[in-house]
Amino acid sequence: MSNELFEQLDFVENPLFESIIEDLIHLKYSVVDGFFSEVEVQALRKNLMAKYEEDRFKKSAIGNRTNEEVDKTIRGDFILWIDENKTDIAEQFFFKKINELVQYLNRTCFMGILEKEFHYALYPKGTFYKRHIDTFQNDDRRKLSLVCYLNEDHWPIENGGELTLYLNKTPLDILPILGRMVIFESQLIEHEVKEVKASERLSITGWLKTR
Repeated sequence: MSNELFEQLDFVENPLFESIIEDLIHLKYSVVDGFFSEVEVQALRKNLMAKYEEDRFKKSAIGNRTNEEVDKTIRGDFILWIDENKTDIAEQFFFKKINELVQYLNRTCFMGILEKEFHYALYPKGTFYKRHIDTFQNDDRRKLSLVCYLNEDHWPIENGGELTLYLNKTPLDILPILGRMVIFESQLIEHEVKEVKASERLSITGWLKTR
C-alpha cells in the first residue's frame, strides 16, 4: 500500500478546523472561542506574568526585526518572543495545538505554511496599537495572524482593549476574553488594538508564514 493511501486513511476531519477554514475562505477571519481550555489559558497566563515580573519583556517596536523602531505613539505593549525549542509544559500544549492546525491547513488547503513565530504580549492600562497591517515592505511571508487571549474570565467592554478588524463595510470589535483566538489574513486585514482602559490585556500573538 502506498504512503499516499496510508495518509488518506489516517486523515480524520476536524470540525473545528473546518469551521476556521470556512470562515477564512468567506470572511478572511475567524473568531474561535474555547480553542484553548481554561486550564491551558491559566497556565499560559501564569507563565506570562512570571516572566513579565522577572523583567524579561521588552518594549514593542514597529517594523520587523531587521528594521524595527520603538514608537509609543503607535503601540504601547511589551513583548517576549517564545522559542518553540525551549518551551515549558504549558507552551508545549500551546504549540501542539497550533502545529495540529498548521498541519491541517497545509494538508487540506495547501497553504504552504513553513514557519511560525509567537510572542507573549502585555498591554498596560492606557496603551494601544494603532491601525496597521501585519506585513512589511521587505518581508511578505506572513500568511495568517493569530491572537490568543489570556485575560481573566470576565472582561467587560468597559476595560477596552478590543481588537478592531477593518473589513470592507463595518469595523468589527472583538473583546479579548479568556480562551478566545482570532485568526485573520495578515496581508489583507487592517486592524488595531483599542486603548486598554482598565487592568492589563494579556495575549499570545503570532504569525503563520510561508516561504
